[in-house]
Amino acid sequence: MAKGLSARYQRVLLKISGEALLGSEPCGLDIDAVNSIADEVAQVRAMGVQVAVVIGGGNIFRGAKDAGTTIERATGDYMGMVATVINALALQSSLEKLGVQTRVQSAISMSQVAEPYIRRKAIRHLEKGRIVIFAAGTGNPFFTTDTAAALRAMEIGADVLMKATKVDGVFSDDPEINPDAVKFERLTYKEVLEKELKVMDATAIALCMDNNMSIVVFNLRKSGNMVLAVAGKAVGTVVAGEV
Repeated sequence: MAKGLSARYQRVLLKISGEALLGSEPCGLDIDAVNSIADEVAQVRAMGVQVAVVIGGGNIFRGAKDAGTTIERATGDYMGMVATVINALALQSSLEKLGVQTRVQSAISMSQVAEPYIRRKAIRHLEKGRIVIFAAGTGNPFFTTDTAAALRAMEIGADVLMKATKVDGVFSDDPEINPDAVKFERLTYKEVLEKELKVMDATAIALCMDNNMSIVVFNLRKSGNMVLAVAGKAVGTVVAGEV
């Protein structure tokens, strides 16, 4: 797919939800799904793009879902952070089987399985052509992996934040429930916040708006979409500042 296409961006931050790793499984990891995502990421890397990834943990545990009813919210969030490390290690393994050098950096210290998050070291890895997977969110409870993705994108100086979803961009309503939902080709940050569109959480959107970080929302389930999005093709929805 990447053959004949040139990259529009030099450095990208890819946000993948934990649910993307479910595949056909009700919970946990579907290895075929992990391998499929790894293959697409490897194709993007083959285009000469520096790739960083933030991965969620919702396929294993989502702290916010319980909302503190049975497990204290902060504890639940930490459990979710640990889940993202499991996912990061799985994706790292798949990428390295494809011959792509990959490093996992965790915001929570667990030196036996991942490097600690160090911004300058992460950038150095990217410059050397390695893929860097950022795990454990921001390392703090009450912050989502969407916010972690926005934060890491700023810190590493990414050209764009790419949000992988299960639908073809941002819609006026859930297209899987409402067939009349309208797809947006382009939105401003303010429109996303005012319309309360479920692109990313409000904190992440506000952070991107304050730092003029463009967001591309695309369908990860369609093979080749990631490469097309990195090439700047009309895939999904672009969220940016005023034109």
